[in-house]
Amino acid sequence: MSGWTRFDGHAAVLADVNIDTDQLIPARFMSQPRKDGYGDFLLHDVRSAHPRHPLNFHSPQVLVARRNFGSGSSREAAVYALVDFGVRAVFAPSFGDIFAGNAVNNGLLAAQIGEGLIEDLIALIGEGTVPTEVDLGTNRAVIAGREVPFALDDVRRQKLMRGWDDIDLTAQHADAIKRYHAKRSAAQPWIFPQTL
Repeated sequence: MSGWTRFDGHAAVLADVNIDTDQLIPARFMSQPRKDGYGDFLLHDVRSAHPRHPLNFHSPQVLVARRNFGSGSSREAAVYALVDFGVRAVFAPSFGDIFAGNAVNNGLLAAQIGEGLIEDLIALIGEGTVPTEVDLGTNRAVIAGREVPFALDDVRRQKLMRGWDDIDLTAQHADAIKRYHAKRSAAQPWIFPQTL
């Protein structure tokens, strides 16, 4: 996965609360190989039931959503569906914890901002899309001309900017891990399995 620092695109609204991972990608589509992409299945059942759903008309890079986005099961395929659809950032008042971790590990920004600001953005965006820019370097976005600051801890920022997942992040400490292993195995060799 390649990292990113900033991008320009368009934002659209998902106005429902509690959009869970079962809605983001219904389980029956998860048997498809990952290499074939999951973008066509994003919110499949919701979009089928509501022909005027915004994602039936627009392919935004940014979604503005209400609280508890990505709650429910821990399926990482929900993030795959968003990323494969072309979404690079979701702004919401709150996220499912596992979803937020899966998001950053797959290059998707889950930016938490206050409910008042979300409601203002929903009113500004309406049913269409608006120009948007997102910058990880300054922790700010501009959505429909409105400045939108967001908090992002340094570890998540580095993972997004460098295109790292948890394994890549751990690999950055390989030398320290080797030193610890050597010191510990010299002091307490009985806790390490013997190799033949």
